[in-house]
Amino acid sequence: VQLQASGGGSVQAGGSLRLSCAASGGTFTARFMGWFRQVPGKEREFVAAINWSSGITYYADSVKGRFTISREKVKKTVYLQMNSLKPDDTAVYYCARSSSGIVGLVRISTTYDSWGQGTQVTVSS
Repeated sequence: VQLQASGGGSVQAGGSLRLSCAASGGTFTARFMGWFRQVPGKEREFVAAINWSSGITYYADSVKGRFTISREKVKKTVYLQMNSLKPDDTAVYYCARSSSGIVGLVRISTTYDSWGQGTQVTVSS
């Protein structure tokens, strides 16, 4: 499977962006879809995840209440709506697919077996 992330850009603090991640390459299956972010010199950080079947969502404390993850099964696409953006949200955002992860590991990057190419989000103060 190939994952294509899009929707990044530059916004001012308090603004909004919506990221999309479309899967392609044949039959798509997933247990979880997740979003992670990374800034230079730091480890990749969990942002949000969604159970592909049930729609149950999981969030990092730092984005809870501001970001919303959702999915459209027919389009094989997962979204990340980001509101009330802060300069600390500046990072490259990656989407990822977990084929068989368990709930307890949904925040761990090694749970995911396919990754998109990343999209840059820059929030200025």
